[in-house]
Amino acid sequence: MNIDSHQHFWIFNPVRDAWITEQMDVIRTDCMPEDLFRELLDNGMDGSVAVQADQSEEETSFLLDIAEKYDFVKGVVGWVDLRSRSLDNRLAFYHTNPWLKGFRHIVQGEPDDLFLLGDDFCRGISLLKDYSYTYDILVYPKQLPAVMRFVERFPEQKFVIDHLAKPAIKNHLLEPWASQMREIARHPNVYCKVSGMVTEADWEYWKPEDMQPYLDVVFGAFGPARLMFGSDWPVCLVAGGYVRVKHVVTDYLQQFSKAESRAVMGENAVSFYNL
Repeated sequence: MNIDSHQHFWIFNPVRDAWITEQMDVIRTDCMPEDLFRELLDNGMDGSVAVQADQSEEETSFLLDIAEKYDFVKGVVGWVDLRSRSLDNRLAFYHTNPWLKGFRHIVQGEPDDLFLLGDDFCRGISLLKDYSYTYDILVYPKQLPAVMRFVERFPEQKFVIDHLAKPAIKNHLLEPWASQMREIARHPNVYCKVSGMVTEADWEYWKPEDMQPYLDVVFGAFGPARLMFGSDWPVCLVAGGYVRVKHVVTDYLQQFSKAESRAVMGENAVSFYNL
């Protein structure tokens, strides 16, 4: 089964979605299941995982409603206040929903680079494994030192790093990102999404070769058994269509076995998110 492990939906709101700037005009519009379904069909994908783009429980409900209505949406990564003292009750409430697979916080937007290590946040993370929930780590490279300490603290929690932690592909910078990712990958409970690369490259002039050094690092560090393809649709549309984004990964996978390719293109996501 081919699974897109990372995509979003929204009904565009210029205030809530202020992060979608005028330079991203192509996605300053509603992006809904009907729009994605054709892309998945045309690209031989069997389903997707919808990931939160807004930090509210309304967003979680919005995505869960979509998953209930559209068979191709196999799971949801939602948002809940992981620092809340009533978190246990919220997790128990959500645990009855078969489509909710895990949670994410937009840590890349937090001014404190050590946000992940906060006591309240870590207390919340410690509860996730009791409900078999995953956690998506969304950070910039400057926050990787905190990620290294964070994942070490929770060896039984299933983590996945979104978008390779957004390395500086446009500027062709590898270090210290590469060394830090290799260190993080030493923890077997941490996976990585091969996603979001084109938006970290030069949107207009990127080439597949620009991605190769970064793919070399994560494939060498995590191996095909802990990587999963994600399109980051519709965000990827600012720098290229679904076909180009998918081919960056599938072309790179030509050097691996068919079994390893199947793992990256879907089987790892099925296992990680229990789809």
